[in-house]
Amino acid sequence: MAGERTVGVAVDFSSCSREALKWAVDNIIRDGDHLVLITVRPEGYYEDGEMQLWEVTGSPMIPLVEFSDPLIMKKYGLKPDPETLDILNTAARQKEIVVVVKVYWGDAREKICEAIDKLPLSCLVIGNRGLGKIKRAILGSVSNYVVNNGSCPVTVVKHADHEP
Repeated sequence: MAGERTVGVAVDFSSCSREALKWAVDNIIRDGDHLVLITVRPEGYYEDGEMQLWEVTGSPMIPLVEFSDPLIMKKYGLKPDPETLDILNTAARQKEIVVVVKVYWGDAREKICEAIDKLPLSCLVIGNRGLGKIKRAILGSVSNYVVNNGSCPVTVVKHADHEP
């Protein structure tokens, strides 16, 4: 295992998180690395599914083959888009990397920082929606919080269509 890294990418299946994933695969991921996708679902009452079992600790590591199965992902309340799945399957095949997914429930800022420590991650890549200053002040910025509070190197990939 010497030399293998565990690289995290925060994803919410938006276009900016796909850009962050593409950037990580093109610029950071090396042969033999482990790629962990971290996704955070909102807190709430869930009647069925796996969420009740893993609400506090997050899901177990979900292998790529299960992440690609819509029936399994429905249990976690996820619907990964085809483009994200294509990026992951191509990277896994070409770079011979291990791809897993970890699902958390709660506040994205806190859960991503928790994932950095508990997994632990060598580095994290996260997208940025490019909120303007006013929206960022009101809504808060997940990427800004993680940069300032995460315990590993964090790379923020700016969304191409961001506002000035």
